[in-house]
Amino acid sequence: MTVAEVKAHEEKISAQLDEARAPVEEIEAHARRNKAEAKIERLKALKTKREEIEKKLHQLMKIGVEATVATQLKADIDAELAKLKTSLGEFGMKRKSQSATS
Repeated sequence: MTVAEVKAHEEKISAQLDEARAPVEEIEAHARRNKAEAKIERLKALKTKREEIEKKLHQLMKIGVEATVATQLKADIDAELAKLKTSLGEFGMKRKSQSATS
């Protein structure tokens, strides 16, 4: 993995993490307004997951062109980001369905 590839991947993942930040903050605000402790705890887990992805991304940037490790770290980041997006989607769907029934 070249430095340019690592940098391009870092920019892509950073943009996706920024996109994930807004819905997480919106869900958190909604949960706090409704004093929904279970939602707040789940949200904390999502934030922790996002922070773990950010740590791996920083590791990737430090590693640079060490191909084998960088490739594995890139795959780990992509997998974790996919899980985060899925969790955010599920959380949003549950919230919308609960709002519709309220």
